[in-house]
Amino acid sequence: MTGVRDRDERGRARNARPRDAAGRPLPRDAAGVERVPEDLVLSPDEAVTEAQRLLDEGLPFQAHEVLEGAWKDAGDATRELWRALAQLAVGLTHAQRGNARGAVSLLRRGAEGIRTWRVVDVPAPANLDLDGLAAHADALADDVERDGATAATEPRLRPRLRGT
Repeated sequence: MTGVRDRDERGRARNARPRDAAGRPLPRDAAGVERVPEDLVLSPDEAVTEAQRLLDEGLPFQAHEVLEGAWKDAGDATRELWRALAQLAVGLTHAQRGNARGAVSLLRRGAEGIRTWRVVDVPAPANLDLDGLAAHADALADDVERDGATAATEPRLRPRLRGT
């Protein structure tokens, strides 16, 4: 049936269809990658650990979902930082999908959000490498803008979230 949407118990639209590794919806009867539960609540350290695991597995869309959950659960002090990290992961997702324009836009937005947050006098949660992440996003955005989405090779879609 067309026009029928999945809804949660509150009537909000949800997409229960399986997704591929890049987060694109698949037919309902297809096997997809494991979904991140919408009600997942993690501590900042757990969120970074899980997002890194997903990035390392080549799943930036799913890492975005974890970071988005942290953003929605964060207090005022770190909310914009988590938002920027989620945007960076969406930029990686666009790059993985071959969408150069979307990749550049979201990578730049995420990097700018990280830089903007850096002026706040609050320590970065979970030992995040904010300078390294902003630099990675900037460099990848520059290369994708110049060379297209092919510049986003697999290793470049797996940035290190934490400092060494």
